[in-house]
Amino acid sequence: MQQLSESVVIRSLKRFRDRFFPNRNEVVGDGDMTPETEESQPGLLDTLPVDLQFLIMNFLSPVDLCRLGATCRYWRAMVRDPVLWRYFLLRDMPHWPSIDHLTMPRLELLNMPLVNEEESLSDTEEAEEKRTELKCDYMSEYLKGCPSYRQQWLPSGAAYEVVTSFFQSLVRSSEPRYAMFGPGMEQLDVSIVTRLMYAPDVLPVSGTPHRQINGIGSGISYMFNNQHRFNILTLYSTNRADRERARLHQQSVSNKLFTFEGEDDSGYPICSPAPQVQQVCQVVDGFIYVANAEPGKIGGGMTEVAQIQAVLSSARDSKSRPLLVLSCVSREEAISTTSLQNGAHRNGARNRIPSVDMAKILGLPQLANPWMVQDTVAESLSGLLDGISWLLRCSGVKL
Repeated sequence: MQQLSESVVIRSLKRFRDRFFPNRNEVVGDGDMTPETEESQPGLLDTLPVDLQFLIMNFLSPVDLCRLGATCRYWRAMVRDPVLWRYFLLRDMPHWPSIDHLTMPRLELLNMPLVNEEESLSDTEEAEEKRTELKCDYMSEYLKGCPSYRQQWLPSGAAYEVVTSFFQSLVRSSEPRYAMFGPGMEQLDVSIVTRLMYAPDVLPVSGTPHRQINGIGSGISYMFNNQHRFNILTLYSTNRADRERARLHQQSVSNKLFTFEGEDDSGYPICSPAPQVQQVCQVVDGFIYVANAEPGKIGGGMTEVAQIQAVLSSARDSKSRPLLVLSCVSREEAISTTSLQNGAHRNGARNRIPSVDMAKILGLPQLANPWMVQDTVAESLSGLLDGISWLLRCSGVKL
């Protein structure tokens, strides 16, 4: 997916304004003013050159852009230009910290060809272009996936739900259990599992039961918001010595959690969980997959897809079990002052695989399960609580 240049967007906006608002820059004198002309009289912002209008829109949030579109017929049309929102989508999508099964943009729309701005359109071509714009509603795709816009429209709970949650808190219920696995647990320089055990300010440990599955994993209970207990059962691919040796030498290890069964007709690998892993899948309420989001570190994407599908298919009521993907890096990326001045942090590539790309690499849009990808940093555990909150909600916990 290549970035759109600003000149392409400006040409599209100019073409749009010249076609539908050809007299927009003409100011009517006071003596010729009628109720109709007064209503359609352009304001100062309307008469600015299109490139300046585009510059202003660049600094507005999605919510502010929608409010601008509600001011008059001209801006309602301008802010719905599909090329404008395709530009915003390609520019901002790599920086979204999370994405899920409800907000994932349809990436195939970004492969649709753009209308040639240099050609004049006949009526037939205009009708065809209109149908394409309706099919490629980049504005809806952007607003559906943008985290800041999602927060603006989250439904607020009714008053009776608060009372219900209070009474439910008085009733002791079994804590949700989740199985955690994935290469990000073993390949990163900072162990997210170790950080979890020694971060009482983030997730206090409320219990460490002596529970093991053939020596591969153990379960630890945590307390979310000092109120909701949940259990994480960690599943490692092999023993600690082999994992550490493989991490230091950047080598792959023999994964004891899965058995390679061959390939399907399309050449994709087929995996089956080990018997002890199948037992875990039958009793847990969901899964946490720790992916290695450091650039160049994700390897064997199809193998990871096969392992995720194997685990989900082994679960009881498999399609209802949520999958949280922690797209993890070891440490926060350092942003230099020069990079900020050059706009590299916003317009350039981040030092991690974007959440949308991670979802695509792991084949999550093809899953029937609810899923979420959350950017996470192992050292600071930033982003972790947002992911855990989503996971608990999917398990029916009232937060």
